[in-house]
Amino acid sequence: MHDIRFIRETPEAFDAALTRRPGEAPASARLLALDAARRDAIQKAEEAQAEQNRASKEVGKAKAAGDEAEFARLRALVAEKKAEVAAMQAEAKAKDAELQDALARIPNLPLDDVPEGADEGDNVEIRRWGEPRALDFAAKEHFEIPAAAAGLDFEAAAKLSGSRFVVMSGAVARLHRALAQFMLDMHVTEHGLTETWTPVLVREEMMFGTGQLPKFGEDSYRTEEGWWLVPTAEVTLTNLVAGEILDESTLPRRYAAHTQCFRSEAGSAGKDVRGMLRQHQFEKVEMVSITRPEESLEEHARMTRCAEAILEKLELPYRTVVLCTGDMGFGARKTHDIEVWLPGQGTYREISSVSVCGDFQARRMNARFRPEEGARPEFVHTLNGSGLAVGRALIAVLENGQEADGSVTLPAALAPWLGGARRIDAEGRLG
Repeated sequence: MHDIRFIRETPEAFDAALTRRPGEAPASARLLALDAARRDAIQKAEEAQAEQNRASKEVGKAKAAGDEAEFARLRALVAEKKAEVAAMQAEAKAKDAELQDALARIPNLPLDDVPEGADEGDNVEIRRWGEPRALDFAAKEHFEIPAAAAGLDFEAAAKLSGSRFVVMSGAVARLHRALAQFMLDMHVTEHGLTETWTPVLVREEMMFGTGQLPKFGEDSYRTEEGWWLVPTAEVTLTNLVAGEILDESTLPRRYAAHTQCFRSEAGSAGKDVRGMLRQHQFEKVEMVSITRPEESLEEHARMTRCAEAILEKLELPYRTVVLCTGDMGFGARKTHDIEVWLPGQGTYREISSVSVCGDFQARRMNARFRPEEGARPEFVHTLNGSGLAVGRALIAVLENGQEADGSVTLPAALAPWLGGARRIDAEGRLG
């Protein structure tokens, strides 16, 4: 959500930043017209209320003076003004709702150092780690590797739920679980995040708070009872501070949660239809930080390193890119994507997005902190990032560890979570 006062004071700067996003037109004139109409309606309602109050006082005086004609006239005037006030207040409320809805549909403004571009082809690589392993055989995708094939059943999942689901079993299911536990434990013990367990069903206000609603409702699932299934634990972790005024001494707050996630993948027809790269139901270990405004950019860099460290421990080559203005998410001011090397596809694919949102989500949630005793509350800054997407980490481990005989060599870092196992043989047995 944007601050209408900022738009009033610097409309040109607002439009200049907004139009750096491809497809976004200048919006300040439209927003300021809505704001002016809202303020005019509020003023008229207040003036009518003042007139009603004055007339109400005169009614008593007329009654006391025994002037029945004046009493009747004033009583009729009060009734008339009461109806006028109600109508004007309703108009002011409608104008305010119209303005708030317009503001809620406008994406966040990119930071000045975010590169301009139309799509992912214009993202800018800032570093890479590790060298893709040279294979002396043709690399397979995860679902083609014999060691994994026995534990990935897409036909059974289609029978149960339809396309874009998977049933995992045996060594693959255990590896998937081990990855989630490894990530969560590392974030808690080495990165200082607070382990958190949250619901996956949330109220509509929570989805609005983090920006999934009202504009992107088709990307998520809603139950008949009105709950929404979370597309990521960003929704629940960030909304833990919704409506709160936090003590500055408690900042930064750093959370991590491992949850099921649900996305309809609207608009992705035909993309990544094979395997488990793009699913309707998947798991992620999510990171969320709540910070003071002056610390959010430093926190963004720290969170990016937390996600990168997981890949380094797993010995998975990756590259980190800054998303351009055309590829950045709705609520982000700046985003780092971390892309892991997938030999089966011969390319890097996203496994984590780490975004700094400034006060954009905080305004929607009314999440604030008090800088010092007696000071006026200020909006916090929020950040979120995958640490990591568990299913995509599974794909990367399988593909990067594949051997010519159909087996998979597993990262040493996972051995404590796999009973010491370092390999899945070609028959799908952990050993």
